[in-house]
Amino acid sequence: MTLIQIIVLSLIQGLTEFLPVSSSAHLILGSKVFSWPDQGLVFDVATHLGTLLAVLVYFRRDLWDMLTPWFGAGKGDEESRKLGLTLIVASIPAIIAGALLHGWVESALRDVRVIAISTIGFGLLLWWADARFARGKQLADMNMKSGVLIGLAQMLALVPGTSRSGITMTMARMLGFNTDTAARFSFLLSIPVIAAAGAYGVLRVLMHDAPIDWFQFSLATLLSALAGWLCIAAFLALLKRVGLLPFIIYRLVLGMALLWLTI
Repeated sequence: MTLIQIIVLSLIQGLTEFLPVSSSAHLILGSKVFSWPDQGLVFDVATHLGTLLAVLVYFRRDLWDMLTPWFGAGKGDEESRKLGLTLIVASIPAIIAGALLHGWVESALRDVRVIAISTIGFGLLLWWADARFARGKQLADMNMKSGVLIGLAQMLALVPGTSRSGITMTMARMLGFNTDTAARFSFLLSIPVIAAAGAYGVLRVLMHDAPIDWFQFSLATLLSALAGWLCIAAFLALLKRVGLLPFIIYRLVLGMALLWLTI
């Protein structure tokens, strides 16, 4: 990979991982526009590590509050402990589905047309959920049933173009949670899934004895982490001002651009 390819794709991955706009669609579009070859397994592991670091750092206080009740230390309370347990249970369906279906998805569904249609279709679903359902529930109202339903919806993110954050926010909005809560729970729910995907990637690198350029690996990790952290902070701030509609419109335009590339 060239230096410019590493920089551009790392920033794309970091900026789009947490937005409801499909990171895979952007990576495909970037590679098509610049005629770049596939970035490879090692790069994927590096950017997974970067985005994981971003969300861990941003939500470090929330995570601390969830962990401390289990060990009888700190200021964590029962509500935080239940939220942590809900996140763990809600993550299980997507992790199992990913382990079972990853190979089939990569071979059968990683197609520009599939990504374009998913980007548009699930974008319209997000628009409908955001416009149609009530929005009064907050994070304190998140129970195990709601968390598991959001976790089940997260399995659909295996389909390229769906957007993991997009589909989880869609289900959260359908369950009546406000946009800020939908986004925060989605980001927290990403932690076990990104960690599992990264661990699987590491295992594949070790099994295939893939060569690692540590400069490129470190640069991709750093850039995706910085971009991911900035994206989370900016997105949560923008939600309070403009809501989800601008991201939905952008997603529809992106999907149509991808369809245009297939003509």
